[in-house]
Amino acid sequence: MTSPSFSADEYQQQLHEKLAILKQDFAEFSLPELQVFESPTKHFRMRAEFKMWHKGSNVSYAMYKPGEYKKPYLIEDFPIGSERINELMPKLLAAVNADEILRKRLFQVEFLTTLSGEALITLVYHKALNDIWMESAKTLQTSLGVHIIGRSRGQKEVLGFDYVIEELQVNGRRFRYQQVEASFTQPNAKVCEKMLTWAVNNSKNFGGDLLELYCGNGNFTLPLAQNFRKVMATEVSKTSVNSALFNIEANQVENVAIARMSSEEFSQALDKVREFNRLKHIDLDSYNFSTIFVDPPRAGLDPHTTKITQGFDNIIYISCNPVTLCENLKTITQTHKIVEFAAFDQFPYTYHLECGVILRRK
Repeated sequence: MTSPSFSADEYQQQLHEKLAILKQDFAEFSLPELQVFESPTKHFRMRAEFKMWHKGSNVSYAMYKPGEYKKPYLIEDFPIGSERINELMPKLLAAVNADEILRKRLFQVEFLTTLSGEALITLVYHKALNDIWMESAKTLQTSLGVHIIGRSRGQKEVLGFDYVIEELQVNGRRFRYQQVEASFTQPNAKVCEKMLTWAVNNSKNFGGDLLELYCGNGNFTLPLAQNFRKVMATEVSKTSVNSALFNIEANQVENVAIARMSSEEFSQALDKVREFNRLKHIDLDSYNFSTIFVDPPRAGLDPHTTKITQGFDNIIYISCNPVTLCENLKTITQTHKIVEFAAFDQFPYTYHLECGVILRRK
């Protein structure tokens, strides 16, 4: 796609093109009417990462096309970034260019922002960070009103917090999420709210208990918990598990249990093939699972996990890659019927689409 002008007409055109491809790719399935959830045309991305281009005594934000690392594209504004990112970019650049300690050997800057106005900036260096750098960074943190983290090889200096607190609305209810620096979070917060609302509204009558694989920081877990008697959620990343536990307490959700384990390990525990110390605090026999929720990485579900999903009456599948989703559905639809299908435009002006599928056992 060419560089966008961010007009409403252009956005609708590129979305129309993506949806046409999506419908063609899934033509072999008997799909219900496609639900489409659009993105804001500007300021939708809550996080951003820039390389820093040094020329003389000044630095600029830059990006590179793959394979063209000697040809920087200097960034003066970033319309797809949140309003908070765009507010902070010139202020940070001016401060860095005015302070040699902050500027020297700085090679990357990362922004993490929220709809609620919080911001965290990570400065990444090709040098060790000493006490002199710390003093300059503390001054920067105060002047910008953000959290600052400094990184270099084998070193991480946290001046404030290493996370922000996001607030998302789902059917009028507010959910608060700890989002930790360098961990995965949904980049498009407004579309994320639509995804959460869609999942909640389409599972209201499922009843029973919910199993969630790849729960991350509890992004979907917390809103979905209101539709089920109990929720059992698994996640491999220690950082994400800790955030999920933090978020469960922050939102006063009392029917969710988290286990740090892979889908294969949990399957072994569920089938009583193995016992795990990580599940000693959980009585699996007390669960009556009606539904499984999966939100896998771009590689999709592996064959083992795909088989796991087929053992549940209801499946909620969120996918960031329609190609692997299509492959997984070829197997899952042998036992289940697609009853809801949605497209979420998480990444405007790219070819990527996020999809949501609800399946019920035939």
